[in-house]
Amino acid sequence: MKKILIGAASSGSGKTTFTLGLLEILRRKNLDVQPFKVGPDYVDTRYHSRITKNPSRNLDNFLVRKNETLNYLFEHAAYQSDVAVIEGVMGLFDGFGIDKDCCSSSAVAKELNCPVILVVNGKSASTSIAAVVKGFEEFDENLNIMGVVINNIASENHYFLVKGAIEKYTKTKVYGYIAKNPAFALPSRQLGLVPENEIDDVLEIIGLIADSIEKTVDIDQLLYDMEEVEIKKPKHPFNLAKQFKKITLGIAHDPAFHFYYPDNLELLEDSGVEIVYFSPMKDEKLPEADAYYFGGGYPEEFAKELSENESMRKSVYKAFEENKIILAECGGLMYLGTSLQIEDSYYPMVGIFEGQSQMTSRLKRFGYCYGILNEDTLLGEKGDKIYGHEFHHSIFETNESTVMTMEKNRDGEIVSSWEGGYQKKRVFASYLHLHFFQSETFVTQLLTQMTTNGDVE
Repeated sequence: MKKILIGAASSGSGKTTFTLGLLEILRRKNLDVQPFKVGPDYVDTRYHSRITKNPSRNLDNFLVRKNETLNYLFEHAAYQSDVAVIEGVMGLFDGFGIDKDCCSSSAVAKELNCPVILVVNGKSASTSIAAVVKGFEEFDENLNIMGVVINNIASENHYFLVKGAIEKYTKTKVYGYIAKNPAFALPSRQLGLVPENEIDDVLEIIGLIADSIEKTVDIDQLLYDMEEVEIKKPKHPFNLAKQFKKITLGIAHDPAFHFYYPDNLELLEDSGVEIVYFSPMKDEKLPEADAYYFGGGYPEEFAKELSENESMRKSVYKAFEENKIILAECGGLMYLGTSLQIEDSYYPMVGIFEGQSQMTSRLKRFGYCYGILNEDTLLGEKGDKIYGHEFHHSIFETNESTVMTMEKNRDGEIVSSWEGGYQKKRVFASYLHLHFFQSETFVTQLLTQMTTNGDVE
């Protein structure tokens, strides 16, 4: 098996464009490709999965608290593949705060002993690009930057100028370039790329990118230079020997709700949970299940459909009245509130929590944070820290009591704090996106709650 991480000098350098093109080229070579994404991204991974037919996995050493667990998640997904391709996040050394080894692509690359291809933006520059590459080359001697690909190249003459400068002033190998082409652009919205299922010609665009990169990047040489490594099936980091009562979990999954980590779902299944999927947009009622999970997504884009499906909204409220477990993250919280406001329009929602979600023009919360539980909840006991990630363009206006004190601790300093998270009966909802592999204690608590009939007050 071979592995590579695609990093960048900064966001917007062409990292995603090159990753998607590379995945398609490797697929064309009939290789079994396992894709990954550094960080908590839900959308880029869907593009990866669409191309390779393998579920793309997130590698995040804030959400996943132990390095041995992070290694397990990588090895478990990659050990039977031919090539593992990891798309980085932001710039190569950008993470949480100013520590280059805190939640950055470079930190993940070093932890996994993975070589890096650096994508740099060559727009309107030539020799200066060599200075950028040299800086990255020397910034961390423990990082293996195997080579570079240059984006936004206007002509072959431009490419040879940049390539010549990099070869003269640095030790880094140049594998080729990505031609400047507006047709390569994929549409975006507030959380990044528009999900691939909403773009009719997404595979055609990716095919166009791959066609171009095949001509301008030496992919065969890149593959040859990647070291062959042996990965054996790893041992699970959690002790799943405890047998929980067999339960069925209903998961909301449609264009409005689709932000789920595949590793979370597999962990539940490994623990004996049977998963059934349903659509809050189209189905008349909830499926028969012991518990329900509403992940994040884009309820604001499908507010009319969600609101008009009155029978489903009533079915969810009935599950609440019947004391069923319901876990809701971000978009799920918005759905469980009383209404959703978009500009001057109001859309009735489920109404478990009395409050109104309002879409805002600016990002309200962004980044890693944790919640300290102020009382016993579905997710843990009073005093527990629940780690996660928030990224939303909405606010939830309510008089409901909160159950968590949220904190953002960056570079050893608490830079912001706020109140969040709501619980009624056995329903927990917050803006926090959760990775269940954050700790064995977390997932054990969650499964324990799902398999008991008692109230959580």
